[in-house]
Amino acid sequence: MRQLLLISLFSVFIFAAATPAQAQDKPQPWLPSLITETPQQGFELAVKLARKGVTSTQSNKEVLFRERDKYSNDAEHLMMASQVIALHYQTIAAANNYWR
Repeated sequence: MRQLLLISLFSVFIFAAATPAQAQDKPQPWLPSLITETPQQGFELAVKLARKGVTSTQSNKEVLFRERDKYSNDAEHLMMASQVIALHYQTIAAANNYWR
């Protein structure tokens, strides 16, 4: 019984000691909040979200850069990209109570 208690206490001590180190090893989130101080910062965040969506979807940078020439000269593709940014901005504006 005493050995079981010592093992339990030792396990708790090791777990408690290891937890802060593990927490420090965790990468910080790239998006801690949708809250911004100004509408302009909100728009910049919307652009960042749109760009992050593209790089998350197409992780191969070679393909990403190769295809950029195609869509950067196509008005329809550029309007679709603007719509994605507008949708993100709408979400961010609502999260910020429209900066009232």
